[in-house]
Amino acid sequence: MRIFLGFGLAACLAAFPVFAQDPPKKEAGKSDAPAPKPDAPPKGDAKDPGNEPSPIPKRRKVEHASGLVTPAVERSATKGLQYLASVQTAQGSFGSGQYGENISVTSLAAIAMMSGGSMPGEGPFADNVDRALDFVMKNTSPSGFICVQRSTSHGPMYDHGFGTLFLAEAYGMTKRPEVREKLKKAVQLIIDTQNHEGGWRYFPQRVTQADISVTICQIMGLRAARNAGINVPKNTIDKCVDYVKKCQNADGGFRYTLFPPGNSQFPRSAAGVVTFYTAGIYEGKELDRGLDYLMDYMPGKGPAVMRRDYHYFYGHYYAVQAMYQSGGDRWAKWYPAVRDELISRQRGDGAWYDSFGAEYGTAMACIILEMPYSLLPIFQH
Repeated sequence: MRIFLGFGLAACLAAFPVFAQDPPKKEAGKSDAPAPKPDAPPKGDAKDPGNEPSPIPKRRKVEHASGLVTPAVERSATKGLQYLASVQTAQGSFGSGQYGENISVTSLAAIAMMSGGSMPGEGPFADNVDRALDFVMKNTSPSGFICVQRSTSHGPMYDHGFGTLFLAEAYGMTKRPEVREKLKKAVQLIIDTQNHEGGWRYFPQRVTQADISVTICQIMGLRAARNAGINVPKNTIDKCVDYVKKCQNADGGFRYTLFPPGNSQFPRSAAGVVTFYTAGIYEGKELDRGLDYLMDYMPGKGPAVMRRDYHYFYGHYYAVQAMYQSGGDRWAKWYPAVRDELISRQRGDGAWYDSFGAEYGTAMACIILEMPYSLLPIFQH
């Protein structure tokens, strides 16, 4: 399996009404103008292990987080967000080294801040989200392609997918027309580059072969855009679901590409399961088999190499979404396990380190820890 940074719906409208609905309407009396920006909180010394995080925004304390989100989670997540704020560049981007100014890392860092209760124009990290949004918009080409060519992997469609997801969530919060314009073009590029198999590959073109990792990235962007009121053709979703089903192996996991057949692995299998939920599919044999496969890799249970090293943050970013959507006993077991493991792995400066950089690892870890808050539409039931 090859997953690189930058890694960065339903078969029938009647069967999956989430895509049959009319675009969401603006609430009566709600202004399109963003809320006034509060004063930015002091960043503090991110390298000081004793640095106490700022208070958690009250809007993060929601009912279904009760019993799962401990004070340790709140301290850990907030310290992680503070670390991200301290390393954001003057241009508004996140990322360092080979992945400096990377769209995927920037989008994920901003999504982590929004998952924690901030948004453009509101919240303790409002300014950081605003600047990240400006950076992503500035790097959206007239064709709709979102990418910084000097800072991408071999597969820039990962950047495009995560960038589209971020634009969609930001537009849903702000309704800014300039964000909508960029988002619509980004969505159309995804639609236009879907290949004959029903998925997507590394570049914005209709190549002969798709892969499940790039595909989940695009379909999440489409779902978030649909949530925000952007039209997504039914046929695009139908073809994607069919492709992902064909990639499932007999053990319930998923292979990377349709041909040649390959073995199942935890990170891409988590992505495969989330594709179904993103498509509005909440039950079925393929979903059940995929969830059963993932449970063998619950933190503290699966092979050590899968738990701690093998695309750790990528796999758990999708796995925690799958378990949250599944709910019940699976969620009740999975979240505390990954929660406790993440907290134990956090560094004194608030960061989580990964081969793709601390900014990427920290953003992913914060999103995972914040999953019970379910503040962003893409992560909600």
